[in-house]
Amino acid sequence: MATPVGVPERRRRRPAVSCALCRRRKIRCNRESPCSNCVKSKSEPCRYENETPRQPQQHLGFSRTLEFDSPKATQVQRGSEMLHPEAASSRIPSYASRSAPSSSKGSLSRTSNASASEVELMKAKIRHLEEQLWKVAQGPGPLPRPEARDNIETTTSQIAGTFHINHESHVDDDSHATSRRVLMHKSRVFGPSHWAQGASMFREIFEMIEPHIRHGDKVMLGLKKCKDLARAIKAQRTPQWPTPPIPDLPPKGISDELVDCYLRTIESVYRILHAPSFRTDYDALWVSDARPSTAFTVQLKLVLAIGAITYDGHFSMRASAIRWVYEAHTWLSDPDFKPRLNIQSLQSRVLLLIARETINVGGGSSWISAGALLRTAVYMGLHRDPSHLPSRTALAAEMRRRLWNTILELSLQASIISGSAPLLSLSDFDCEPPGNFDDEQLLTDDPVPKGDDEYTQTSIARVLRHTYAQRLSIAKFLNDLGSYGTYEEALRLDEDLRASYRTICRTLRRYNSRTGHSPSQFETRTLDFIIHYYICCTHIPFFERSLREAAYAFSRKVVIESSLKIWCDAYPSSPLMTARPHREGQISDQDDMTRFVTCGFGFFRLGSMLAIMFVALELKAHLQDEDSLGPSPYRIDLFSLLTEAKTRIWTTIECGETNIKGYLVTNLVIAQIEGLMRGVEKSKLPAFLVQAVEETEERCLAFMEEKARQGAGGQDTDLMNEMAASRSPTCMGDWEFIVSDMKSSKQTTTDHH
Repeated sequence: MATPVGVPERRRRRPAVSCALCRRRKIRCNRESPCSNCVKSKSEPCRYENETPRQPQQHLGFSRTLEFDSPKATQVQRGSEMLHPEAASSRIPSYASRSAPSSSKGSLSRTSNASASEVELMKAKIRHLEEQLWKVAQGPGPLPRPEARDNIETTTSQIAGTFHINHESHVDDDSHATSRRVLMHKSRVFGPSHWAQGASMFREIFEMIEPHIRHGDKVMLGLKKCKDLARAIKAQRTPQWPTPPIPDLPPKGISDELVDCYLRTIESVYRILHAPSFRTDYDALWVSDARPSTAFTVQLKLVLAIGAITYDGHFSMRASAIRWVYEAHTWLSDPDFKPRLNIQSLQSRVLLLIARETINVGGGSSWISAGALLRTAVYMGLHRDPSHLPSRTALAAEMRRRLWNTILELSLQASIISGSAPLLSLSDFDCEPPGNFDDEQLLTDDPVPKGDDEYTQTSIARVLRHTYAQRLSIAKFLNDLGSYGTYEEALRLDEDLRASYRTICRTLRRYNSRTGHSPSQFETRTLDFIIHYYICCTHIPFFERSLREAAYAFSRKVVIESSLKIWCDAYPSSPLMTARPHREGQISDQDDMTRFVTCGFGFFRLGSMLAIMFVALELKAHLQDEDSLGPSPYRIDLFSLLTEAKTRIWTTIECGETNIKGYLVTNLVIAQIEGLMRGVEKSKLPAFLVQAVEETEERCLAFMEEKARQGAGGQDTDLMNEMAASRSPTCMGDWEFIVSDMKSSKQTTTDHH
């Protein structure tokens, strides 16, 4: 519409887009915040008309825009534009969004009446859209970690040492509080599933006797002497490093027994070798004059070392077993790793891991070794099912499945006993469980697996694999850094594992009801031991609270029941079992499982120690909470287990264990419980406990001094090694001493009876 004649044209005022300083000086403004001219002048802050001072955080828009350059961000950005077209403009950086109103003169002229508040509203909306798009571009990520509140408690004792207990409490978005306790001792960190978590619940005892123990008194001197003697005894057993493999072997009769001990124990649960093939190579060793390969000699010696654990009831061949482990470790540690990347060497690495843990040759580092073993297997492709790899024989394919299955089990087991994260998920592999084959079947062409209701030599390994997902979830729940498990989650994990185990038990009962083969008692008790160990560990984070809060009563019940079952699996002749009817073929006290727990170390020994700890805590809590004026009843079954535990742990020392702390702590705990039962006054209880410590140390000191004298009176270790190197595999050599010692021991036992 034209302007009437004589009326002056009305000009619309454009909103200022330059800063105040540039407008006053009438120079070009680059519209940054601050602009380039204000940066150069340094005279006054850069201000824009009708705006609050610009904040440095406005530049976040530019940095976020740069993040969109990645392909993933671009894809998310396009999807966001299709879902919300109005958000497309938010891709403009913040500095551009501020200048957007002045990008077109025509546009500015049409909005000349817009108020400053409307402009600010539009800018705020653009910034809000930028924030939304930036969040979308980040993609789905891990859930935000709840707010952490750490409370580190330090406890120091001259007997137990210094422990830092980190009570990590967290509050999630729903205001649910969870907690996680981590122990730190020296250079190590122990997660919730480590046995030290149970031991830390006895810190009250150490705090009670600490004021009564002085540096240099009888208690500390006795403990120091025991430690020095333990080092001396271990030094006598330990060969020099490195220890190259030598062809020296025990006589065939002893070797046959050691191989049988291995095959009926470890190999029946953790499938590592193809027994018929191993037997063929082993038999050829004794009839052929040709020198065996070093690879097979190393593998055989590891089998003999593991078999020596259950060879007799006092581990008479411990020193030889340690030497065999050192020889294998030396050979497998060759820096030239390529020749070792084959199935036979991988089998030897698995055997070495088991031998080191059970014979306690650096067994405390099993989690580190298991990680290296797992990565070696992945590097060789065992995590992929053979169906996805080049074609191979049924024997080769099944051996790969068996080995991968065993490595998974050992890695998970190492995670539990070390209190460390499993660092593995179900999505990291697609290798199927081993087939239901007997070893002899794999020697035929195109073998057909047996049905799931038929027992084979891989049945126990297969049923353990069926519970792997549930047990892996438990290990992650306990030990993962980002795990803030709730009590409800613990109950769910408990139920899932129990449901899976109930199915397995029905399958095993069907095996026993058939006329064919059935699992040995070592296999069934080992399986039961493993499952109840994981069930017990699931409730460890809640056990201490369950002694004070009724809300966690189920955890208290489960831990005690699982502990009793673990103990009876390890020691079937325990007085706890006497109330049950004896079945035909009742196992003696010196059966394979009992020997494995008593003479060996690692998973099974630690499981029995956990059982002792929790039973002691339960009995102590029961006595302390008793308010009756009449006779104070207590659970005789729990006290019976503790009394038996003193004898069992002392037997481990007689079998060669040099660490007396387990025996010392057990005697301390039992002394406290006996004091509570006798009604010893609280003021006199510390002296009562100190007396128990002194008596324990005197017994250990006398025994270890005798052991050290026996070792020092023998031949020089280097000389014995040189003699061994010059002998043929069939020579008796130092084995005559072992046989004679065994005969004299048996004769002494006969005379005693």
